[in-house]
Amino acid sequence: MENEKKLLVSAIRNGTVIDHIPAEYLFTVINILNLDKINSPMTFGTNLESKKLGKKAVIKISNTYFEDRDLNKIALITTEAKLNIIKDFKVSEKREIKVPNSTVKGIAKCVNPKCITNHEDIQTKFTVINSKEIALRCDYCEKITDKKHLMII
Repeated sequence: MENEKKLLVSAIRNGTVIDHIPAEYLFTVINILNLDKINSPMTFGTNLESKKLGKKAVIKISNTYFEDRDLNKIALITTEAKLNIIKDFKVSEKREIKVPNSTVKGIAKCVNPKCITNHEDIQTKFTVINSKEIALRCDYCEKITDKKHLMII
């Protein structure tokens, strides 16, 4: 019985599971994905035990799948999260949520208040200069935005 695991969050038949979210980022991820506008059944768990993170969060959403653009937003907040696509109660696909290798378009705001992207209807575009610590250089004004100052749009 020592190795017996108890399922703390119920299984879903079809949908998406985002696991290994650092607990402090759960509500940020919920906001990024606009989960308040989704009508599918969903479960959130937070402060769950994690050997890697200490405390983690998990989101399970039935019959819902996300675009790469949404996952890229999550990657800018946390690179620890994992995505599982569930079909018939089984994991059909596993993915790490990673910052794109070279360019990030239209998902983050430039920190430079004088940047043209903050005054005109121009999509933001950044070159990723550090995907681990999160550092993005604006292609328009060359200002570097770090994780601490990052604003998701």
